[in-house]
Amino acid sequence: MKTIYLIRHAKATGQEFSAPLTKEGEEQAKKLIEFFKEVKIDVIYSSPFTRAIDTVKPLSEQKGISIIEDERLGERMLSSESYADWKDKLKDSFDDWDLEFPGGESNRQGYNRAAALVEKVLRDPHERIILVSHGNLSTLLLHYFDKSSGFEELFALSNPDVYRIEISEKGAVIERKWS
Repeated sequence: MKTIYLIRHAKATGQEFSAPLTKEGEEQAKKLIEFFKEVKIDVIYSSPFTRAIDTVKPLSEQKGISIIEDERLGERMLSSESYADWKDKLKDSFDDWDLEFPGGESNRQGYNRAAALVEKVLRDPHERIILVSHGNLSTLLLHYFDKSSGFEELFALSNPDVYRIEISEKGAVIERKWS
C-alpha cells in the first residue's frame, strides 16, 4: 500500500512564482514538523514555486529528506491576462476542461501533467510520499483519485492543507487531515 500526503502550501504574499510565505505562513510551515512528527516519510516532491518549497523546507530539514522539485506540481496558470471576473472564468474551466484562456493552461493540461507525476510515484518503490503543490493543482491531484473533486473543493481548501491518500488494490481512500 502507498500513502501520499498532498500538501497545499502555507499562506503566501502573492501568486507569482517567487512570492514568499507570510509570517503566518512561516509559522504554519513549522507546524508541519509537529503534524508529521510520528509519520515516516520516504520522499518529498514539491512545486518549484518559492511558497511551496518554503512550506516544506522545515519538515524536510527535520526529517533529513531532500526536496525534489518537480515542475509538474507547479500551479496551473488560468491566463496571462488579468480578469475582474477571474473566479467565474476559473469555474468555467472546471465546467469545460478543455477551455484555455490566453497564455493559460486548461484544466485538462494541468491534470495531465499532475497525473503523469502521480503515475510515476505509484510505480516508484517509495511507500510514503509527500507532494507539495497549490490550490488548483492540488484539486486536480485529488480529482485523479476522486472524480467528484472540482471547483467547490478548490475553494474549500485552506492554506496550508493536508490530505492523506491511501492507495491499495481496492482503490484510494482520501482523508483531509489538516484542521
